Amino acid sequence: MRIVVHGQQAFGKAVLEALLKRGDNVVAVYVAPEKPGQKPDPLKEAAVAAKLPVYQPASYRKPEVWDEFRALKPDLQVMAFVTLFVPEDFLNIPTHGSIQYHPSLLPLHRGASSINWPIILGAKETGLSIFWPDNGLDTGPVLLQKKTPISNTDTLGTVYFDRLFPMGVDAMLEAVDLVKAGKAPRIVQDESLATYEGKCTAETARIDWGKSWRQIDPLIRGCSPAPGAWTTINGATLQIFEAKPIPASDPKGIGGKIGEIVDAGDAGFTVVCADGRFQILRVKPADGGKITAGEFVKSANVAVGTRLV
Repeated sequence: MRIVVHGQQAFGKAVLEALLKRGDNVVAVYVAPEKPGQKPDPLKEAAVAAKLPVYQPASYRKPEVWDEFRALKPDLQVMAFVTLFVPEDFLNIPTHGSIQYHPSLLPLHRGASSINWPIILGAKETGLSIFWPDNGLDTGPVLLQKKTPISNTDTLGTVYFDRLFPMGVDAMLEAVDLVKAGKAPRIVQDESLATYEGKCTAETARIDWGKSWRQIDPLIRGCSPAPGAWTTINGATLQIFEAKPIPASDPKGIGGKIGEIVDAGDAGFTVVCADGRFQILRVKPADGGKITAGEFVKSANVAVGTRLV
């Protein structure tokens, strides 16, 4: 089977290398074009190292791009982290069509921030889907899915890098095998269950200390490491990447005002929320890199009574 890998970044590279390692016939690689001054994409570097032809069209809407793809005589397009819109005219060129990775249990959490939102919304489970893309946003029929739990300490980073990334590479290989065997299903998504929350941006990630710890905690974890939950201290932005919630046994007796720092020292600092407190452990000030909250207390002379807003 003549396979074309289409993707970018570390995940695209991992899928390409996994296919090559087991002897699949990869005939070409499509990669998003680099911006001026940008380093070559890891997938591109892996393709060049494997002496594979690399294509980087700025758009997939042009007939000449379709003709170039058609000339490769592809049997299957394997899409591993594709961000440019690819129309059905291009998707349907391979003999067996195209399959794509998406890090959620479709039809839940369609869109670009599908890993952030299950964590932010307090879900106990997420997963990945390999599906047959069409002209919609993550709307095509599902080929296979894999699930993984979300713990009370999981972050965007742990869910993706520890589980959805390696699981996704394995699932891609499994999906290719199903296509080869003529056993790949096309399970239509139930539109009544579909969700789309939009991109998780800096606006999404702002912490409101007037909310419950049950809302703030998953927001911090679901935005770590990106885009990074944040607040302000003395007028300056402060991103928070690790924090421990301390629920109050009696919300009326939490002590301190909303957003007030009530303790600060070598271990970090403690801030008041609506129904408890948070011990802040790792931060990134606007003028520096990530540091422990204890280091920030010393460098910024953080004092008890300071308010985060």
